[in-house]
Amino acid sequence: PISYYVTEYIFIPLETLRFFDDIDPNKYRVFKDSEELLYRNWPTPLVRLKKSSIDDKVAWAKLEGFNPWSMSVKDRIGWYMYRKAIEKYGAKGPHLLVESTSTNTGLAIASMCSIYGSKLRAYIPSTVSVTGELLLKIFGVDVVRSPKPLTVDLIDEVEDVARREGAVHLNQFYNDANLEVHLRYTAKELELQIREAGIVPKAIFGGLGTSGHMSAISIYFKNRFRGVKIYGVVPKLGTAIQGIRRIESGMKWIHHVEIDEVIEVSPDDAVKGVLDVVRSDGIFIGLSSGAVYHAYRKMAIDGKLDKGDYILIFPDIGFKYVEQISKYI
Repeated sequence: PISYYVTEYIFIPLETLRFFDDIDPNKYRVFKDSEELLYRNWPTPLVRLKKSSIDDKVAWAKLEGFNPWSMSVKDRIGWYMYRKAIEKYGAKGPHLLVESTSTNTGLAIASMCSIYGSKLRAYIPSTVSVTGELLLKIFGVDVVRSPKPLTVDLIDEVEDVARREGAVHLNQFYNDANLEVHLRYTAKELELQIREAGIVPKAIFGGLGTSGHMSAISIYFKNRFRGVKIYGVVPKLGTAIQGIRRIESGMKWIHHVEIDEVIEVSPDDAVKGVLDVVRSDGIFIGLSSGAVYHAYRKMAIDGKLDKGDYILIFPDIGFKYVEQISKYI
């Protein structure tokens, strides 16, 4: 319509534009193959943490550990980066892939390699647990352990290997498919879920690893929901928490989005967060998830959060980290 002197607002629901068509769960959870088991099993659950919530600051956990392969958020990027590689290299995908990983991305890519008949060689830093290394080997991955402490420290080495051997380096740290899959799926499905819950979040908490999922969530929710805050969680200086790292170690997307605050968490506090949640709500979350919960809890207790609803992105489950957690029991 054309109006003169009067502002006219035109509301077109996103459903009309088929914006949410990518989110297509299988109602009866019957899947034609193990690849469809991943993407047609989305959305991953969003659950209210009834006992772990602090007073009137209600915590809602998005449980990425319900992804079927690595039982982590990394299944999304492993799947999507591999699909993009198929577009480039043909229906069978690349023959040999090499990747720097702290376990989860390696497991996700390995699952796609099993489905399509490729091989994966994973380069892991010294901080990866024995359990993580064994899991990769169980998935059929050729594992190379480095004395270096961070996955990003291995990128140049992996890139050199890819050039020498004609392998494909998907490179989760710089591959824009990482950001794209979280914009196309993770963020959109989270909006559908909060609509279903009848809430508008005050803030979203999440760990920073490659920065892919939290950068996408920031882009999406800062544009769709006025006033929502985004909190990134990183390890304290001089410490390591598997799955997350400090911004100065190098992240591609985080510098192009708005993060309201970066919260530092110690490894001890991350484990405490794991124990708090499993002993309150019965959900065994991973170490980076424990760090996210601790960041939320501390801000709530310190009076830095208003009454309302808060989304916590929990990247994976805790069973992979029994080795590290056992030291605190």
